[in-house]
Amino acid sequence: MSIAAHGAPPGRPGPPLWLLLELTYRCPLHCVFCYNPTDMSHLGRELDTGEWLRVLREARALGAVQLGLSGGEPLVRDDLTAIVAEAHRLGFYTNLTTSGIGLTEERLAALKEAGLDHIQLSFQDSTRAMNDFLSSTRTFDVKSRVAALIRKYRYPMVLNVVIHRLNIDHVEEILAMAERLGAEYVELANTQYYGWAWLNRARLLPSREQLRRAEESTRRFRERLGSRMRIFFVVPDYFETRPKPCMKGLGRIFLAISPDGVALPCHAARMLPGLSLPSVREASIGSIWYDSPAFNYYRGEEWMKEPCRSCPQRSQDFGGCRCQAFLLTGDAANADPVCALSPHHHLVTRIVEQAASEADGEHPLIFRDHRAPRAAG
Repeated sequence: MSIAAHGAPPGRPGPPLWLLLELTYRCPLHCVFCYNPTDMSHLGRELDTGEWLRVLREARALGAVQLGLSGGEPLVRDDLTAIVAEAHRLGFYTNLTTSGIGLTEERLAALKEAGLDHIQLSFQDSTRAMNDFLSSTRTFDVKSRVAALIRKYRYPMVLNVVIHRLNIDHVEEILAMAERLGAEYVELANTQYYGWAWLNRARLLPSREQLRRAEESTRRFRERLGSRMRIFFVVPDYFETRPKPCMKGLGRIFLAISPDGVALPCHAARMLPGLSLPSVREASIGSIWYDSPAFNYYRGEEWMKEPCRSCPQRSQDFGGCRCQAFLLTGDAANADPVCALSPHHHLVTRIVEQAASEADGEHPLIFRDHRAPRAAG
């Protein structure tokens, strides 16, 4: 069914409460699990400062309240402080997601003065060797110094570690590191397989036994630390039998703007076929959110196929992840294969079975690179 034939669902959607600005895809790290596009050669130039400030003003006027600043590495942008200051003036709650590379004390002081509310710092592992290998950089010590700076400037210590086959057996050590750094919140976010992680899935997907051990380690830490540290353990989709409500439904509350100004209903939506994604260079945030065919396409339930169309859970999970459905079945309108009711669920169970038997090193790792993929054994 074409988007034109599909039409917008009845009723006017609410505002885009959650706005994500992907300020740049440039990044000093080369992580093998990065969700950024694997082919950046076709992307346009990055939005300039004035364009980003206009996006902020238009989105706030619609009712956006939560602002994420990410990348790539947002600290690569020289105008980050100016963007934070305008967001603060407008009344956004601002969250910076960063590797910490480039966050000097002088810069952190300026961001604090500008009104930055929250910082989420990423690590790749608890050891220098594995952290630096997974990012193909020497950055572990830098991250540790940045963690101390974040605490010095009285931000909540929030750590994020993407979990996968190569580090999931280190969960206990990762949590011990978080405790030493004084973390108040830790997100152990199992890899979701898009972008560079999709290319590396055969090396990154853990076995079910690894996942069980990691969950047990997390449980023990929660019991010992109690309320001193909140730990969020995000299970990989492939090990579930019910799909996640991706973005709480596309086009319902989440709006991402990519570095070149393309507006996205989810981080990975560039891959979805048939969506003519609008640009903030050519349209206002209001017309993009309310009127563009791309943002209306997956609203409501008219697009759904069976078994989603008649499923009593359709208004809770919205059919699951459209990008996952496309990658695994070739049709973005299919039920997310993670769902046990999907006729394609066997694709996911087969992948999980292979993860349990596949030997490490059978596939080369492909490191993120904005120029061209780099492989390593």
